Amino acid sequence: MERVNEQVESESTKIDLKKEIGIESIIFMVCFFVFFIWVGSIMGGTNMIKTMMATAFDLLINVCLYLMAVAVIAGGISGVFSEFGVVALINKVLSFIMKPLYDLPGASSLGMLNCFMSDNPAILTLAHDDNFRQYFKKYQLPALTNLGTAFGMGLIISTTMMSFPVEGAIKAALIGVLGATVGSVISVRLMIRKTKKYYGTTEMVKTNHVDKIPKGMRRVREGSAGSRFILALLDGGKIGVDMGMSIIPGVLLICTMVIILTNGTGASGVYDGAANQGIGVLPLLGEKLQFILTPLFGFKSPDAIAVPITALGSSGAAIGMIAKMVQNNKVSGNDIAVFTAICMCWSGYLSTHIAMMDALETKEMTGNAILSHTIGGLGAGIAAHLIWMIVG
Repeated sequence: MERVNEQVESESTKIDLKKEIGIESIIFMVCFFVFFIWVGSIMGGTNMIKTMMATAFDLLINVCLYLMAVAVIAGGISGVFSEFGVVALINKVLSFIMKPLYDLPGASSLGMLNCFMSDNPAILTLAHDDNFRQYFKKYQLPALTNLGTAFGMGLIISTTMMSFPVEGAIKAALIGVLGATVGSVISVRLMIRKTKKYYGTTEMVKTNHVDKIPKGMRRVREGSAGSRFILALLDGGKIGVDMGMSIIPGVLLICTMVIILTNGTGASGVYDGAANQGIGVLPLLGEKLQFILTPLFGFKSPDAIAVPITALGSSGAAIGMIAKMVQNNKVSGNDIAVFTAICMCWSGYLSTHIAMMDALETKEMTGNAILSHTIGGLGAGIAAHLIWMIVG
């Protein structure tokens, strides 16, 4: 009985508790109803609800399923790369530049590559592995959240950007990846400045004493090279399906709200409950901020401001926004470069940073991680714009 009570007590310490009813409940309820009453007063209450449902359905069919197909292909490629040592080979090459760039051990490049080929939390599986942890000092471990997030969904984002029918899209996407790399350096370096002050620079990360893979070796699947290739390809594809499913809530919820705040009445000129209609607030905000956005990012259209805002919570949703903008000829090569950099570097960090820092048992540095990464993402977009101006 005592053992059960200890477990309940232990589990209760992992969650935050508040009063059942408090000022937070009242403030949220007021803000919630004020927002939807305001939108409904412009669109009409019935039209607003119909538009939300129709827009979410349109995003599910025309955006999410496409992104899932891209994720399956990218997942299969990354699975094969991992199985046949390509990831390990790239890790060896990149390890020589990790210390001067990031002040991180060479092993961290593997986590960066894993996140590039999958998503932000991919680095957590490595962070709990003694073979990985043994190289890190305590001040370096929290920065893995910033490093991994800066490259999260990188392969999917970059390949999707390349596929858009925009002139110079391939070159722009590659420039965007370079911009995201600049943003990652900014984010990690700012984070490490804080962690050094908090943890010091000498203490090493504790290991969990699990069995180690012999140095210079890697784990592979059983069977012949052909069977390993097929299994790696299929397993990677399955991961792609999981990722495709996981981005659906973000795309439907966040992107629907952003579309309502971005678009106008549409071709009909009136609100009739059709998909992709809205009240056009964000373009107005973009026009007011154009004197800042143009020199920093060089956006072609004020509507583009919706993309970085959406990328804060979901890169998948941001890509959905870009797909719609491309159809309306509102995207240039420079925009593709900046979108790639920001979507990669931020990759929905507001929805993952807190959980990742908790998983690393460094919750006390969560605020610093978010602030550092906010600055890093802006730096990524600016860097991509400047590089495009030079070589575009």
